[in-house]
Amino acid sequence: MPTSRITARFDKVKAENRTALVAYLMGGDPDLETSFQCMCALRDNGADIIELGAPFTDPMADGPAIQRAGLRSLAKHTKLIDVLALAARFRETDTDTPLILMGYANPVHSLGYAAFAEAAHAAGIDGTILVDLPPEEDQVLRDEYAKHDISVIRLATPTTHEARMAKVADGASGFIYFVAVTGVTGAGSADPQAIAGNVEMVRRVSGLPVCVGFGVKNGAQAVEMAKIADGVVVGSAFVEHARSAHESGDYSEAPRGMGALAGELSAAMAAVAKA
Repeated sequence: MPTSRITARFDKVKAENRTALVAYLMGGDPDLETSFQCMCALRDNGADIIELGAPFTDPMADGPAIQRAGLRSLAKHTKLIDVLALAARFRETDTDTPLILMGYANPVHSLGYAAFAEAAHAAGIDGTILVDLPPEEDQVLRDEYAKHDISVIRLATPTTHEARMAKVADGASGFIYFVAVTGVTGAGSADPQAIAGNVEMVRRVSGLPVCVGFGVKNGAQAVEMAKIADGVVVGSAFVEHARSAHESGDYSEAPRGMGALAGELSAAMAAVAKA
């Protein structure tokens, strides 16, 4: 079942005494075919989990790079169902790599929670991160997810105190996405030592692996985050290769660049011995 894919991947990573690389890309940027090639390149070069972005007109958590990626995707008329179809295509030849859909609640609500859960399950989606749907508002969606073993992946931040974390953890599954900086994706740089205690608290309260993202842009930062987290999420740095491909008109630049970056990051992180 899908949640088991997430659990199995973290078990594998833990057995190998390393930290998972979670790679984000925007579905449909620069187009759907290239996105598929990028997913394969990420997987083939060390990405343990793939986060597949669904474009939305009014993103509140995305920084400039991912906002532009969403606009490029929307300009190609990419819809939520197209991103699900992209996941389904990937699943035809890959039944092991966890796929997380990351986006916003409005398109899911528009499709209908029951219909979305069924479609996501059919496409091989293992979990979702809907950044604007708080725990207090997701019970209906969780009920639908439970029918298909889809994980509700929640967000925590440096300002999430322990009592609030207990609420965030209630009903969460798969892993917790820890936002390392206050702000949007790709903004600023997080200090691993400053958030190490927060990450440990989130892990203790939730009982789930903790993946750290937002503000991780290069190998050096990923290595430092790998020392404190179960997974490191990199997004904007991958998305920039899609931008470059779009601007040059050579779409093969996107999978080539993303694959090279994934290889660099995974190799650097694999060298970090876990305590």
